[in-house]
Amino acid sequence: MKRQLIIATAAAAALVAAGTVTAVAVSNDGSGTARSGAPVTAQPAAHDAGSGTAQVQDGRSSIRMQDDDANGQEDIREARTAKVTASDAAAAAVKAVPGTVAGLDLDADRPGLVWDADVLGKDGKWHEVTLDAGNARVLNQHIDNEDDDARERAALHNARTDAGAAARTAAASHGTVTSVELDDDRAKAVWEVETVTNDGKEHKLLVDPQSGKLSAAPAHDADDDNDDDGADD
Repeated sequence: MKRQLIIATAAAAALVAAGTVTAVAVSNDGSGTARSGAPVTAQPAAHDAGSGTAQVQDGRSSIRMQDDDANGQEDIREARTAKVTASDAAAAAVKAVPGTVAGLDLDADRPGLVWDADVLGKDGKWHEVTLDAGNARVLNQHIDNEDDDARERAALHNARTDAGAAARTAAASHGTVTSVELDDDRAKAVWEVETVTNDGKEHKLLVDPQSGKLSAAPAHDADDDNDDDGADD
C-alpha cells in the first residue's frame, strides 16, 4: 500500500514539472490499486518584482497566429489582427514596470500575437515585457542584462515625447503602428515608427523626441531595410 502511494506521488510530481497536475487517490478497498482523477492545469507562481527572472503570468496570447506567412505580409496581417494599439501597449508595459518605454514591436514569431516592449525601469535596469496583443495582459517579463546603451539612456532621459505619444502621432495619419524604436544611431536621436495603412502599404516615420514633430523617414532608410532583408536570404 505504501509503495503504491509513493509511486503515485512520484508520478504526480513528474507531471507538475511538465505544467500539469493529475489528482491521484489511492483505493482503500484493500486492493492497493491507484486511481487517477481528472487532470488539473497547474497555475504559475505569482510575480516576484525583485527576482529579475522571467515571470510568466499566462504564457499564451489570446490571439492565435500561424508561425509563417507564405505571402510575406506579416506586418499587414498582424496590424489588422491586433486589438491593442501601440500606445496602449506602452501604457500597459509601464504599469507592469514603472519607467520609460524605449521600444515596441508587434510580434507573431511565437504561437500568438504579442507586443514586445523594452523598458528602462526606474530601478535603472532594462526590462523586456511581453504583452498580449488581444487584451494587454502581461505574459512574460524579465530583466535584460546583455545590452546597455549609455546614449540611449541619455536620449530617453532627455526626451519630451515618449514612445506612446510618438505612436499616437504616427497613427493619427498613417494607419496602425507595428513598431516604435528610439534610434540613437543618427546625428540626432529620433523615434522611428513603422505603420501599416488600410490599403496594405507600410510606412516608416520619424518623430522628434523633443518637439513631437512627425516626418517621413529618408528614402535611404527604406533602401537600407531592403538591403538587410536581402542579407538574410
